[in-house]
Amino acid sequence: MMLSQNKVLNSGAKRWGLKLGAQSVVAGTNIEEMVESVKKLNENGISATIDNLGEFVFEKKEATEAMNQILGVIEAIHKNNLDAHISLKPTQLGLDIEYGFCLENLREIVAKAYEYNIFINFDMEDYGHLQPSFDIIDELSKEYDNLGTVIQAYFYQSEEIIKKYENYRLRIVKGAYKEPENLAYQDKKDIDRNYIKLIEYHLLNGKFTSIATHDHHVIDHVKNFAKKNNIPQEKFEFQMLYGFRKDLQLKLAKEGYNFCTYVPFGNDWYGYFMRRLAERPQNLNLVAKQVFSKKTNTLIGIGAGAFILGRLSKK
Repeated sequence: MMLSQNKVLNSGAKRWGLKLGAQSVVAGTNIEEMVESVKKLNENGISATIDNLGEFVFEKKEATEAMNQILGVIEAIHKNNLDAHISLKPTQLGLDIEYGFCLENLREIVAKAYEYNIFINFDMEDYGHLQPSFDIIDELSKEYDNLGTVIQAYFYQSEEIIKKYENYRLRIVKGAYKEPENLAYQDKKDIDRNYIKLIEYHLLNGKFTSIATHDHHVIDHVKNFAKKNNIPQEKFEFQMLYGFRKDLQLKLAKEGYNFCTYVPFGNDWYGYFMRRLAERPQNLNLVAKQVFSKKTNTLIGIGAGAFILGRLSKK
């Protein structure tokens, strides 16, 4: 989590990341490259939710640029007839600048997507942005019905939230930010238990459930639960990150399950990727063989060694 916020490493990642192998987990740096990546997924019966990477924007110019980029993605989905929708973060569109400014940016995006019958998913971020994000969803839901959001299982209040939004299409995740003990479960077992509880609730009561996990134990549990409770496959999908467990993604799609890959693209990939590793350190094993070569291991080892030596020298 600390490394994900390091500006020096982030800057270096933008320069060298794709050359070092980050293309295995990021679907290109521009819309054209992303479109080709999504087409390949679609050819294998896999849909996509597309994330224009970037968050925690504090300048109106940057937020406007992000909005225009997302509008470009919506046009690309429509033009290329892609099986895809949009995932976005309110902080990228100006939530930390001004609530009204962010709301209008998001309204323009949702309206354009509505015109093309494209779904918009609001990614949820850290606790400080939780309520303002839900407020925006509540406001836009008065005008549009093509939006949904994310429920983070590590929050104590997640059960209350999922009941409020059970008529929405929801993605259920464990949670990827470091939250304090008074707000969120800290123990993995507690988070996992609540995660399954939320999935089961929404499968039984909700509109549509996106189960975001790389854990085959959870996937097997959902399969059995759906069969036992006569829940049709049309009511849920499995989701995984682009570049993670590709064989399992293909296997689930071939078995006839709805499958959606979370497709990030753009230069601002470093913070996103590091949080995925912080969220679940086992993710390192999932991408190591795909990303790391002898050359990249050497470079990463040098960087890690320098970082550790620097820390030790301060003690």
